[in-house]
Amino acid sequence: MTDLPRLALSIRQPWAWAIIHAGKDVENRDWPTRFRGPVCIHAAKGCTWEEWDEALFFLMSHQDVHPPLRHQIAKGGIIGTAEIVDCVDVSDSPWFFGRYGFVLCNARPVDFIPVKGALGFFDWRKRMVADNA
Repeated sequence: MTDLPRLALSIRQPWAWAIIHAGKDVENRDWPTRFRGPVCIHAAKGCTWEEWDEALFFLMSHQDVHPPLRHQIAKGGIIGTAEIVDCVDVSDSPWFFGRYGFVLCNARPVDFIPVKGALGFFDWRKRMVADNA
């Protein structure tokens, strides 16, 4: 755990899963960042059925990607790491559809670590929770 980046970015499922397992190379945001470097990918706990259905439709119809079922996908913790190498407002990536896109590379999974999410970049070690919380 000590080799993981200090900062994390919380992302709703199944988008976080897609970064780690399906080659999603852009994280869409309404705000820009100057941050560059490795970051932990935190799978947010919250996701409405409408958000899930919209994401699933995009993944399956545009990317031919099939994530785990909603009740099987990890939520509420760190699921992997990636490196932010740029922040753009235009991109050819099929994953880009936001006002800003954090360009990602070198995504890899890690063993799940239960962590409370937060807005923006956050120090995940200060937000760790018990497995049963």
